[in-house]
Amino acid sequence: MKIKDKKLSLWEAVSMAVGVMIGASIFSIFGVGAKIAGKNLPETFILSGIYAVLVAYSYGKLGAKIISDAGPIAFIHRAIGDNIITGALSILLWMSYVISIALFAKGFAGYFLPLINAPITPFNVAITEIGIVAFFTALNFFGSKAVGRVEFLIVLIKLSILGLFIFAGLMALHLSYIIPDTSLTAIKGMIFASAIFFLSYMGFGVITNASEHIENPHKNVPRAIFISIFIVMLVYVGVAITAIGNLPIDELIKASENALAVAAKPFLGNLGFLLISIGALFSISSAMNATIYGGANVAYSLAKDGELPEFFERKVWFKSTEGLYITSALGVLFALLFNMEGVASITSAVFMVIYLFVILSHYILIDEVGGRKEIVIFSFIVVLVVFLILLYYQWISNRFVFYGIIVTFIGVLIFEIIYRKVTKRTFSNVCRYSLNKK
Repeated sequence: MKIKDKKLSLWEAVSMAVGVMIGASIFSIFGVGAKIAGKNLPETFILSGIYAVLVAYSYGKLGAKIISDAGPIAFIHRAIGDNIITGALSILLWMSYVISIALFAKGFAGYFLPLINAPITPFNVAITEIGIVAFFTALNFFGSKAVGRVEFLIVLIKLSILGLFIFAGLMALHLSYIIPDTSLTAIKGMIFASAIFFLSYMGFGVITNASEHIENPHKNVPRAIFISIFIVMLVYVGVAITAIGNLPIDELIKASENALAVAAKPFLGNLGFLLISIGALFSISSAMNATIYGGANVAYSLAKDGELPEFFERKVWFKSTEGLYITSALGVLFALLFNMEGVASITSAVFMVIYLFVILSHYILIDEVGGRKEIVIFSFIVVLVVFLILLYYQWISNRFVFYGIIVTFIGVLIFEIIYRKVTKRTFSNVCRYSLNKK
C-alpha cells in the first residue's frame, strides 16, 4: 500500500529556510564579514536583509501563483520561455545545490572532529563527510513530512542555543565596542560586506523548490519566505551585536571560522565555547537536510521537464524523491575531491544572476501574478548594483574567483548547447508551468 506523503506546514517550511540560511553563513563566514565590515557588522546584516526582502517580493508573488519544485526556473520559463538561457540557468541552479551539500559536509567535519578530539586526517574527514551526507539522504527516504519534522526540531535546538548566546552576551555587552564606524573606509567595507552577506539570505529559495509539498502553497509560500527572512535577520543582528560587543574586533577577526565560539568565552566560559560548537553542528546539519531535499526536488523536476538528463528522474528504493541519490553522491564527490571556497563564491554569483532573472520574470508576468512595477524595477536595480559590487570586490581581492565566475557562465552555456544537440531536444513553445488561479 502506498503511503501518502503529507504536506509541509507553514512553520515546517519556515524552519527549512531558516535552517539553510543560518547554517550557510553565521558560523562559516562570520569572521570574514567581521574582517570586511569591522564594527559595522550588525548594520551590514540589516542592509543585506533589505536586499533579500526586495528579491523575496518577487519570489512571493510568483511562488504564490506558479507551484513547482523547479522554483525560480519555473518562474523564468513561464516568463521568457524555453531557450538556451533557461536551460543554462537550470543547470546552474541544480549545481548550486550540489556544491552547497559539499560545503556543508566539509563544514560539519571541521567542527565535529575537534569536538570529539579526533585527529583531523584525510581519512577521518572523508568518513565524516560521507557519513553526514548519507544520514540525511537516508532521512529523505521517508518523504517531505519526515524532513520537515526533523528540520523543525533541529532549527528549534539551534535557535535556542543562539538565543542563549544572544541573551547572555547582551547582559555583558561593552557598548563602546558596538558604536558604528562612520569613516569612509568603514562605510565602503560595510557595503562590500553587505554584498557578500546578501548571499547568507539565499536559503529562502528552498521554499519555492518545495512548493508542491507545502500546504496551501498560494498563501503559505509567500508567508514562509517573509517570515523566514525576518527571523534570520533578527538572529543575525543579535549574534553580530553580541559577538562584537564582547570581543574586540581584532580578536574576532583572528578567530576566523570559529569566531562565535571564541566570542562566547568572555561571558559563558568553556561551556559557551562547547554550546556554540554544538550549535554550529546543528546549523550545518539543518542546512544539509534542507539542501539535500531541495536539490533532489530540483533535479527531478528539471529532468522531468527535459532540462536535465532523464536519469535524474529515475525511481529509487522506498519511493524516495527522484534525483536524491545522484544529487547527494555528487555532493560527496565534490567534498572529497575539491577545495570548495572558490567554488562557493562562484555559486553565490550564480544565485545573484538567478535572482535578477526572477525579478525580470516578475516584471514580465506582473499582470498575471500581481505586484507593483515600481517596486520590481527598484528591486532589479538594487540587486544588479549589489551583483556588480560583488564582482568588483572579487576583482580586487581574488582575481582567480572573478575569472572563475566568467568561465562558469560560459561553460554552463556551452554544456547546454551540446546537451540539446546530443539529445536533439528542440525548444518548446508550450509552457509547462501553469498559474494557480486561487
